[in-house]
Amino acid sequence: MAHIHLEDGSFYLQWVLIWTIVALVIIGICVFWLRNVRKMDSRLMTLAALCTAAAFAVFQIEIPVFGGVHLSLTPLIGILAGPAVGGVIVLIVNVFSAAIGHGGWGIIGANAIVNMAEIVGAFFIYTWLSRSMKMKALYSAGIATFVGLFLGNAAMIGIILVSGIQGKDVVLAELSLVAAANLVMAIIEAFVTAYIVAYIQKVRPDMLGARKQESIQKPQ
Repeated sequence: MAHIHLEDGSFYLQWVLIWTIVALVIIGICVFWLRNVRKMDSRLMTLAALCTAAAFAVFQIEIPVFGGVHLSLTPLIGILAGPAVGGVIVLIVNVFSAAIGHGGWGIIGANAIVNMAEIVGAFFIYTWLSRSMKMKALYSAGIATFVGLFLGNAAMIGIILVSGIQGKDVVLAELSLVAAANLVMAIIEAFVTAYIVAYIQKVRPDMLGARKQESIQKPQ
């Protein structure tokens, strides 16, 4: 998945501040939405806690190639919990990850933006494919995951190109290799997420809103 594995001091200070402010604005919108539009009930809080724990655990299982690649579960978070809850989740996961040395504190804002691109992209693509196109959960989740991670990958590349790295020229060839490795992981994660969502659809369709949708479609 697209995650900026850089230590503190890698970005110039102004870019650390800019990405942090942008991320805080996004998280603020998420919190406002949860407080005033989508109220947090006990089921959603439990789901958010489970997603947070799972994502944090998966973040730490890293393959040491091209600076480190790993699964993220961010598209799955978007599909199950939605963008608003997902924004809070990725903030917590990135803070905890920085606390144990997985990326620097100054990179939290940038990584939160990258993860939000993945969550929002996966959420809307899955919703469109499953509801409007009536596609099966297996295929909807797989496609949505790949598209979401592709968007996150693009966001990561854009942030690095715009910010630059202190004391080092950004080499496009190296960045391209990292992006390619992330896309390979995106394919793997697409399969993993697709089968997880398909299983949830079979045993707990209410977690995907399936029962609510079916009740609307049934004749009274």
